[in-house]
Amino acid sequence: MIGQLPLASFVGAVEFIFSPQESSVTGGKKVGGFDKSMELLLKHLEVTILALAIALVVALPLGLYLGHRGKGEQLAIGLGNAGRAIPELAVIALVAVLIGVGIQNVAPVLAILGVPPILNNAFVGVSQVDRATVDAARGIGMSESAIIRKVELPIAIPTVMGGIRSAAIAILATATIAPLAGVESLGDFIINRNVYGENGLLAGAILVALLALAIEGSLALLQRRLTSDGLKVKTA
Repeated sequence: MIGQLPLASFVGAVEFIFSPQESSVTGGKKVGGFDKSMELLLKHLEVTILALAIALVVALPLGLYLGHRGKGEQLAIGLGNAGRAIPELAVIALVAVLIGVGIQNVAPVLAILGVPPILNNAFVGVSQVDRATVDAARGIGMSESAIIRKVELPIAIPTVMGGIRSAAIAILATATIAPLAGVESLGDFIINRNVYGENGLLAGAILVALLALAIEGSLALLQRRLTSDGLKVKTA
């Protein structure tokens, strides 16, 4: 258990992040270090952002539309459950064999993980907007698309952003297996334990956790910025 690891292990992992260390597997060639750690962290962030963007393009408009209509609940739930049921490791391996390796092939697979929470939260958030508010918007001549953009979405922002935050963390965590399809990520340190050793493995886990905290914090700040002052007071 990580909680039972001695302090020396964490010290060794931190040293691995900042200073290259010799590896017996590479014939004495040093591995790790700050430059390598930052390179893999940025690659990990790149594939995560790309996959999240794909998931947003696919799931957000559909969830908003279904929630606006107040119909399609079973469709939203069904698509969400189907996305959760797909084994990412198996799909990534299949993509690597049939289509090829590279971020352009891996990102859409990782995006599957982001579709369910974004779709479901967008649907729930918009469908729960007070219908009297929507009817009032129609009464002043607003189009259906304008109602979604200017009335329902602003009110549903906390719920919608909750889905986006969940999707981002799920994608980021699963991106650790991206090296299996030829895409560098912090998973290199974790998967290639025989090369990077115990320090590299723990260093990779630490960096993934820190990156997750940074993304979660950034999206939480974005959610607060997008949430109207009225809703902030209501939920305070």
